[in-house]
Amino acid sequence: MAKWPSLPQLRSFLAVVETGNLSLAARRLHLTQPAVSQQLQELERILDVRLLDRAAGRAQPTPAGEALLEPARRALAAMEDAVETVSRYRGEETGRLRIGTGATACAFLLPSVLANVKRDMPGLEISVSIGNTVDILPRIEAGEIDVGLVTLPVPISRSLDTTLLMREPLLALFPASDVLPDRATPQAMAAEPLILYESGGHTRGGLDRWFDAAGLTAHPIMELGSVETIKRMVAGGLGTSILPGLALGEPIAGTISRPLDPPLWRELGLTLRANKIRDRGLRLFLRELEEAVRHETMIGSAVVPDRVANPTGGQQSRS
Repeated sequence: MAKWPSLPQLRSFLAVVETGNLSLAARRLHLTQPAVSQQLQELERILDVRLLDRAAGRAQPTPAGEALLEPARRALAAMEDAVETVSRYRGEETGRLRIGTGATACAFLLPSVLANVKRDMPGLEISVSIGNTVDILPRIEAGEIDVGLVTLPVPISRSLDTTLLMREPLLALFPASDVLPDRATPQAMAAEPLILYESGGHTRGGLDRWFDAAGLTAHPIMELGSVETIKRMVAGGLGTSILPGLALGEPIAGTISRPLDPPLWRELGLTLRANKIRDRGLRLFLRELEEAVRHETMIGSAVVPDRVANPTGGQQSRS
């Protein structure tokens, strides 16, 4: 592999050209004259060309040296720019946080969390990607996402670290004008015109298993990807639904929610790469998220488990 000139060598070359004298160049660079001379000799050896002529007590660039002047200045300027750019991060006042999450958590859990993070760290660049757990996990492994707020369970992976964040109940949502069943059982819900999440996600998979355990299959009249749209459809009297408790923390006019019988819960977890460095932005996010989850437990729409589960360590969570 060819050896490249070093920045100290280029700096010494430019200093000699600009001062016209090795002694003055050494003084400017706070080096000894032999050290500057050695840098120049090594630079000429690497490039295999003479860069300076010394005549009448003054060092002047050769044609090759003239050609090197501008590239050498650009190289030093680029390095100074790189150092200046990175130096802004030393105090951890700026940074980047890339979050992957489902639509429900994004809409009902993250707004206050991210607002508080930006308040404490205005220079943090935050991006949020919405998707199902199966879409988010590969992007975390690839380093495209820093932290995922995902629905459990997740496959066991040595490269990912997943912890249980909270459990939230799924609730039946009815139009307020309807005559409600005595209990929101699978049999009662299967008889309703159902408006459910689209197939493919963990939450819908948990619903399907809830019906299947009772020997039933859900046949929704609509499958939608937006929880807000589902809520509005129910409020409009077009059907009933089953939604996460987070989405129903604030009552929506024209609807009534009821617990399922038997109860159905979904578990939300945090997933990071196992070797992920927790910089200030990520630490702030995790702290504010913990506070938000604690608030949800106070209003009764979620439960923080006494024991943290770690599926990547072999313990699988159940929806």
